[in-house]
Amino acid sequence: MTFKLFIKNKSIILYGVALAVLLFLLKWLEFHFIIINNAYEVYAGAIAVVFTLLGIWLALKLTKPRVETVVVEKPVYISHVSDFLPNQEELERLNISRRELEVLELMAEGLSNQEISARLFVSLNTIKTHSSNLFDKMDVKRRTQAIEMAKRLCIIP
Repeated sequence: MTFKLFIKNKSIILYGVALAVLLFLLKWLEFHFIIINNAYEVYAGAIAVVFTLLGIWLALKLTKPRVETVVVEKPVYISHVSDFLPNQEELERLNISRRELEVLELMAEGLSNQEISARLFVSLNTIKTHSSNLFDKMDVKRRTQAIEMAKRLCIIP
């Protein structure tokens, strides 16, 4: 059956095979012409593509953020303000004056140095001096650290 189909359409099949061979020959000649006549450009382009892909891959590897999650657990000290009494032993041990304690309490309320100086009717430099003395006595560097340590030592509510 297939043999009869082949004989019946012999000219069409031969014509198709001939066209395929000619098309293959033309494409091969075109490719050969491009490679021979433009060899430098083809090689330079191939190298450029390789280095571009290498650069993209390397950039993605080097700039990928290394996400590291660190969980820090800190104790939260809760005290009732109505019946709070400062720890006198710690106040004496740290040698914190009454005025420095007032400044520390106002810092804990979130007031700025300017607002604290206005509330206590003293100059801004006085508040800065009291703050600096507090930081030295409590061995801290920031207001937040001083407030945290004061709450931990039960100096302020």
